[in-house]
Amino acid sequence: MTETALRLRTVLALATVVAATLTGCSTTDSGSETTADGLTKVTLQLQWFKQGQFAGYLAAVDQGFYEKLGLSVEILDGGTDIVPQTVLAQGQADYAVAWVPKALASREAGTEIAQIFQKSGTKQVSFKSENITGPAALRGKTVGNWGYGNEFELFAGMTKAGIDPAEDVTLVQQQFDMNAFLAKDIAAAQAMSYNEYAQLLETKNPATGKLYTADDFTTIDWNDEGVAMLQDALWANTEKLKDSKYQDQTVKFLTASLQGWAFCRDNLDKCRDITVAAGATLGAGHQQWQINEVNKLIWPSPAGIGTIDKTAWDRTVTIAKNTKNAEGATVLTKDPDAEAYTTEYVTKALDQLTAAGVDVTGASYQPTQVTPTEGGR
Repeated sequence: MTETALRLRTVLALATVVAATLTGCSTTDSGSETTADGLTKVTLQLQWFKQGQFAGYLAAVDQGFYEKLGLSVEILDGGTDIVPQTVLAQGQADYAVAWVPKALASREAGTEIAQIFQKSGTKQVSFKSENITGPAALRGKTVGNWGYGNEFELFAGMTKAGIDPAEDVTLVQQQFDMNAFLAKDIAAAQAMSYNEYAQLLETKNPATGKLYTADDFTTIDWNDEGVAMLQDALWANTEKLKDSKYQDQTVKFLTASLQGWAFCRDNLDKCRDITVAAGATLGAGHQQWQINEVNKLIWPSPAGIGTIDKTAWDRTVTIAKNTKNAEGATVLTKDPDAEAYTTEYVTKALDQLTAAGVDVTGASYQPTQVTPTEGGR
């Protein structure tokens, strides 16, 4: 090496050190960044903005569960224009939260490593006066859905009931609120049990001056109709899982994340406050409802929180292969490959939590009775 080249190499190395110092982090031999405190920097991409749906991860940050395992986790907001599995595949996040059918439909170099929600939270809501008591009654109605892959269960439910989504109903592109439904522009609207449905119960009925109640509506629950698909799951980068350091990091990330969800099961009010402090746009009352409803989708988890149940996975795949989207194409054209999910890392995480005395099944879990407040305040 010439003297000039040696000087250049020294200058570049010095610049790297200075840059790392200025940003408060350094680079390890494996290429991952660490904080000034020596914690490994990790990013988690959400599929929506910070709210009670993701309280377990927010709690894991707030309670220091990640930090205790050597991780500094940054939680990235999602939105309508953000596809978590794409962000993950492009290397812009280390892990992502995404619904299983959405992730499988694109299958962008992601491997499911934990299934957080054991049940579907999607409902189709109608005013009781519409007399929509099941999927078959949607025929001839204006039916709202958000699109972006959120409609798969709705389409599966209509198909099972003998309704052609493209011909037998009037599909309406629904905004991520209930305004069009309340204006009665939509007869049956899509709503999550933990979010949009609560927004209805937090709204005054103009006819009575009091808040709407569950008696004002009828709901179709896709769990009851046999077409529920797996929703919130944690995904890792398939290619990076070949690296032993990323594998170790994944176990740590899962261990702390699952502990965060166990914490929110047992500390509803505290997790409500954590979620509000993290920047949730809707109020404390709404977040309390949301976390309580999300807990119902997770607990109890007889096999341990995050376990990927093969029967539920196979059911989701089968429904996706037999359900057509709005364009008439099936959600999935073939079975996912062998790398689509793995139970290796969640099993190790559950073993560690069990050894530490954390209740990972929630066998005695009972939901709280949360009273809706106007505007979710």
